[in-house]
Amino acid sequence: MKLRSATLRTFTTVHTWTGLVAGFALFVAFYAGAITVFHHDLPAWQSRAVAEQSMQPLDETQQLLDGVLQRHPEARVHMGMLFPGPEWPQSSAYWQDASGTWLYATIDDLDGNPKPPQAGLPELLNELHYSLGLPVVGTWLMGLVSLLYGLALVSGVVIHLPKLLQNLFALRPGRNLKQFWQDAHNVIGVLSLPMHVMFAITGALLCLLFVLMTALNPLVYDGKLMAAVPAAMDTAPVRAAAGVETPAGSLAMWRERSIEAARAQGIDDFEPSYLKLANAGDRNAVVEVTGESSRSLGPLGSVALDANTGEVLATQLPGRRDANHATLAATYALHFGEYGNALVPWLYFVLGVGGAFLFYSGNLLWIESRRKRRQQAQGRAQVNMARATVGICIGFCVAVSAAFVAAQAFEALAPAHVDAGIRWTCFVAWATCAAWAAVRTPARAARELLWLAAAVTFAIPVAHGLATGMWPWTSAVAGHWGPFWVDAVALAMAFAFARLARASARRAREGEPNSVWADPLPAP
Repeated sequence: MKLRSATLRTFTTVHTWTGLVAGFALFVAFYAGAITVFHHDLPAWQSRAVAEQSMQPLDETQQLLDGVLQRHPEARVHMGMLFPGPEWPQSSAYWQDASGTWLYATIDDLDGNPKPPQAGLPELLNELHYSLGLPVVGTWLMGLVSLLYGLALVSGVVIHLPKLLQNLFALRPGRNLKQFWQDAHNVIGVLSLPMHVMFAITGALLCLLFVLMTALNPLVYDGKLMAAVPAAMDTAPVRAAAGVETPAGSLAMWRERSIEAARAQGIDDFEPSYLKLANAGDRNAVVEVTGESSRSLGPLGSVALDANTGEVLATQLPGRRDANHATLAATYALHFGEYGNALVPWLYFVLGVGGAFLFYSGNLLWIESRRKRRQQAQGRAQVNMARATVGICIGFCVAVSAAFVAAQAFEALAPAHVDAGIRWTCFVAWATCAAWAAVRTPARAARELLWLAAAVTFAIPVAHGLATGMWPWTSAVAGHWGPFWVDAVALAMAFAFARLARASARRAREGEPNSVWADPLPAP
């Protein structure tokens, strides 16, 4: 297949600029997203108390439910609750008060608190992944970035399609660093293309779903779409309160009835994870129990029950969902790797790190393609792009590692301020790295920040061991494999950052002198 040169130039321009515009946000999303696939393990790593917590008995969880409903009348309208499980051994309940503020209660704090229990690192990384840490507008921004991401993928395929098989596995190291970066960029991009297409589509759907619904509501659905949303997205039917008090069933009954309903549909390993309760204590009370099952794309399924009698009202279980629920379940499962066996999270981690490298290398290629090879002075645009790439991308790696270290420090010294402490640490470290890169030459900033990333990332297992006594070897002996793998991955990443720092120093010292990566940088 041969494309006209004008067509190829057009698609190359589209690919370059969509990649540059969206690249920084996508680096953050992929790097943070690579870590979020292990969000089940992070609470146990952050707090030794969580790692060693015993499973809360169901009757104690019933006391939590009864206490919240008794103390907070607004929770009777609608509330949610976690079943005790491997990820969260201690249950928590959540609801909105009269002002619309979400409150969270545990057995030790029935009054409720705006701060969710054990949020910490998983919540911070999740916010960085889907919103860059920006409230409200960040989610919409990432939706638009996902659309640009899809455009960059399409244009990239068109560019490389004519020589796809010829250059697919070409990786040519040597003095021509631009060729090496180009080969690495192409190999990673092409081999992971199906997953990147999936990430672009599911990312846009997850971030822009409600924006799209709001836009289409008056144009297509005559203003009636929002009223149909609960039926399309929830399992439990919407019932108005009857105003007649009726004794509610128990957690044990709801759990048992949901498992029985799942088994009746051929799902033998349904395990309830959380519930949503509406109109508690009323004749029309409804409870929706959501749980996980194996061997399905989209392992979460739900059973809606009459909260008083336990009668099954509706189900949305794997293999028997309607189109709306099947699409939403598959979208979520594909995007976050919530399916398959234990190898899937590791595959997603590798794809996440590889994706971050893809956008970082794209910036390097842009800089290198505009290098003035016959003169020492380089353009201001190339120098500024190099500084931004170093400060934002490598600085973000430093910031995430600093947040992990801060989590251990605050857990040990000021546990009441853990969430605020890790957020401040992350964003202040990120801003400081970006500012440092702005005033240093790109080569020196890259070398210094990579060594800093190596040091701070190496400090993650050290801080964990000093604060909790859980060193990698003691975690392995005790069978705490979640904390062990967090520490082990941190050590591997620290080694990788150190190798990159050495390579950056060698490039600045021995590479092409007419470059923004030369040390010292020739004056423009």
